[in-house]
Amino acid sequence: MSGPTAAADDLEDDVAQSGRLISSRWRPTTLRTAPSREDRGLFGHPRGLPWMLNVEMWERFSYYGMRAILLYFITDTVARGGLGLSANSGQVVIALYGMAVYLLAIPGGIFADRVIGPWLSTLYGGMVIMAGHICLSVPVTALSWLGIVLVAVGTGFIKPNLTTIVGGLYDDDDIRRDAGFQLFYMSINIGAFASPLLTGWLREHYGYHAGFSSAAVGMAFALVAFVYGRHKLSAFAFTVPNPVRPEERQRLLLGSIGVLVAIAVVVAVLQVLTGSLVTTVATAGLLIPVGAAVAYFVVMFRSPKVTAGEHTHLRAYIPLWVGAVLFFMISEQAAGKMATFAESNTDLRLPFFGWSTTAEAYQSVNPAAIVLLAPLVGMLFTRRAGRFPSTIMKFVIAVLIVGFSALMLGYGFQIWPGGQDLSPWWFLALVYVIQTVAELFLTPVGLATTTALAPRSFASQAMGLWWLSVAAGQGVAGFIIAQTEDISDATYYYGLGAATLLMALVLFAVAPWTQRQMADVEAATAE
Repeated sequence: MSGPTAAADDLEDDVAQSGRLISSRWRPTTLRTAPSREDRGLFGHPRGLPWMLNVEMWERFSYYGMRAILLYFITDTVARGGLGLSANSGQVVIALYGMAVYLLAIPGGIFADRVIGPWLSTLYGGMVIMAGHICLSVPVTALSWLGIVLVAVGTGFIKPNLTTIVGGLYDDDDIRRDAGFQLFYMSINIGAFASPLLTGWLREHYGYHAGFSSAAVGMAFALVAFVYGRHKLSAFAFTVPNPVRPEERQRLLLGSIGVLVAIAVVVAVLQVLTGSLVTTVATAGLLIPVGAAVAYFVVMFRSPKVTAGEHTHLRAYIPLWVGAVLFFMISEQAAGKMATFAESNTDLRLPFFGWSTTAEAYQSVNPAAIVLLAPLVGMLFTRRAGRFPSTIMKFVIAVLIVGFSALMLGYGFQIWPGGQDLSPWWFLALVYVIQTVAELFLTPVGLATTTALAPRSFASQAMGLWWLSVAAGQGVAGFIIAQTEDISDATYYYGLGAATLLMALVLFAVAPWTQRQMADVEAATAE
């Protein structure tokens, strides 16, 4: 077609080869069909991008704002509006909540790919998140727990699919793609930076439920932008790329039920063996993502569609995946044990004009540091392309840095145990900055390497493996926290840091082997 848009009904034949256009009242009457290079709006990017940036900013505002006060809400007394759990149990819940978000991104992506497409999946996920925040805004214990579950489920549907929609704005040969994703990444960090500051202030002045209400308002803004901006998207957003065939429906349904039954059986058996609900949930939170990752690797290694060269790449990916798990095991405790340190072990008074900060504000340090440091680290990697550090050494450096940050936290808990002995305001902020440097060495590289090393027949599933590294890291953290209730936080972090540094040395030892297995990929990337 010659025009930039076409009636949606006329697209049915066009998308038949690559998927199925959804039938929904939410689908616009016209959709972009021209090459993406002809679609130019703000900053020369496709007209749909600003709306998706708004969606991502407000969705991240919603998620990180809620997460910033969640531990304090769970562990505060009922009389003060909290749920009354112990600090240890609350930290386990936070770890498992984070695990669930990333684990659920896998079925969220599959459901979009095979049933309703990325746009509807994102819309419904946003509605579920908003319902969760509304539940958390009501001072009823049962609704609070329901709200936590709803936010985790809804985020699992948004996380993989909103990124997919943004990618669909650009054709494969559109040189604006990388710049578009840089803007997308900035919108994430703007939302993540602002929300802990606001929800912390609201929590301090009006209580927890006011903070959760602001997260609901943020999600409402995201949904409004998402629905309004749908007319400016490409047909890709409303296409089911690999629709379920009629003969597959029963198998998919039975398989989904089978997974749920298997999880229920595992939980029931663990409850009988342990007799402790916290230990049961923490152990299940470890076994499920690790088991899913192992299953992914086994299926890929045994598939006849995977070539010998791709087998070599998969072997190289294993130590990288383990390194990512170690990194996320420590860094994703920002809303858990590090939040405990901010509230109970830190002097929140600032040496400026008699000001004080909130404990939640420390969770804004990471996104602020990313915005400031990402260009510098990116320039370093560009100048050092093809030389040290290689991909595996970037992982090693990241694990070393995050292990060192764990030792710092152990020292902090030991020297400043709380009460009258509080750490200076800058100590925890410094830990966050150090962890951010590690993140910049690992996360962008990990995403790029995952796509580069993935077997061609498992390109999408390989991204599931990356999400599983985040889920498994938090699952490991939750399990360890549950098993170490009787030891001090200082001992916990010293042990975690020592184990992580030891594993970093193991990764360093296997680095030459890993480098040889992926040498062809690194050479192609450096060109």
